[in-house]
Amino acid sequence: MARASAKASATGAKAMARGTARASRATYRVARRASHAEGAGASGMYRLIELHAFNAAGDTAVAISLAGTLFFQVPTGEARGQVALFLGLTMLPFAIVAPLIGPFLDRFSHGRRWAIGSTMAIRALLCLALAAAVATDSTWLFPAALGVLVSSKAYGVTKAAAAPRLVPPGITLVKANARISLAGVVGAAVSAPIAGLLATIGPSWSLRYGFLVFAAATVLAILLPAKVDSAAGEARLELMGGPSARGTSRPGLRIPSPVAFALRANCGPRFLSGFLTMFMAFLLRENPIDGWEDRPELLLGLVIGAAGLGNTLGIALASLLKSVNPAITVVLVLLADATMALLAAVFYGLVPLALLGLTAGLAQSLAKLSLDSTIQRHVHDRVQTSAFARSDTMLQLAWVVGGFVGIALPLNPHLGLGVAFVALAAWAVFVLSYRPGRPPRPRTAPGGMPWHHA
Repeated sequence: MARASAKASATGAKAMARGTARASRATYRVARRASHAEGAGASGMYRLIELHAFNAAGDTAVAISLAGTLFFQVPTGEARGQVALFLGLTMLPFAIVAPLIGPFLDRFSHGRRWAIGSTMAIRALLCLALAAAVATDSTWLFPAALGVLVSSKAYGVTKAAAAPRLVPPGITLVKANARISLAGVVGAAVSAPIAGLLATIGPSWSLRYGFLVFAAATVLAILLPAKVDSAAGEARLELMGGPSARGTSRPGLRIPSPVAFALRANCGPRFLSGFLTMFMAFLLRENPIDGWEDRPELLLGLVIGAAGLGNTLGIALASLLKSVNPAITVVLVLLADATMALLAAVFYGLVPLALLGLTAGLAQSLAKLSLDSTIQRHVHDRVQTSAFARSDTMLQLAWVVGGFVGIALPLNPHLGLGVAFVALAAWAVFVLSYRPGRPPRPRTAPGGMPWHHA
């Protein structure tokens, strides 16, 4: 009897293993076809798509590992002050990336594959350092975590500057960026349960898993097509006419008006995202909606989940649409955010809050994809990395300002959401008052390439 039972168990295990192998092969084939579709296989963009999926998977593992050690140990009585300090600290990675790493990557963009690979390799090593720091409660925990954040932002700006070189013919930049971002969503979705399961054993285990993911991503980065690298030397972006624009033979470079317009419009959705994250976290804890007094965490999860769903829908929508006008899109999503903030302020309740979260996530993803494509289209290759670094810094600043406003306001839903509406409406008026006019005629650089001059 025991022998028969053991034989049946072995047979069942073999069948399960065969089924799992078939499912894995089928999943791989589907993912492979998706990453190679619409000419991405021939252009080499599929490699960047797969690399970004690994990047998101590794970042998800790190976030899950650190969730219980860095970000969610804030005592209720001291929450606002400590979260305000955390908001200030979130600017550190951008403060380093924009003035330091951005120009450095511009200067050495002919080795962009190695630069991208370095951001992966650094995070792989820091995952090992974090695993040891978490296990021993070392003082190296915060510096290592900051290093991971800085490397992640450096990867983001370098990846964004590399993407246009791999876009297949017939695909818009918005759609190409959306496909890359969608791969990140899939990578995070696949990685989250794996990292979560390992985190139940201990946070160091999910960090070791992150090390393996980033190590694989390092290899994928080096295997990117050679055309990712730029042969020409690149210069640093000047936000306004500086010394180089006054009294020297070389004109100073500046952000073209379509990029400045898209960047200003993006600050609205980013402000709302930071505001909702902080304001709702405290509001729903102290003043939950009627009927949800005993489940404030679930209520907050529904709002955050709606925002995450909106973000994914925005990415999917941009990847499916054949044509997206970035200048129109950034204005529409800003107006949609303002409208939903007003409706949520007037008709405060679960459904309006969920719709507000959905709209905020959708608006942020569409606005960012439109901004990226605008930079890739209007900013010369020589300064794209600096442009991405500075635009990301500005957007993060808008998020932090929104978070500070959310912390400072009284926990009154109608007042808080009303203030958010007024801020977004005023910002929309400001943005529309500076619509991009006729772009300046580009001058020709010594290498025969056009640039915008100050």
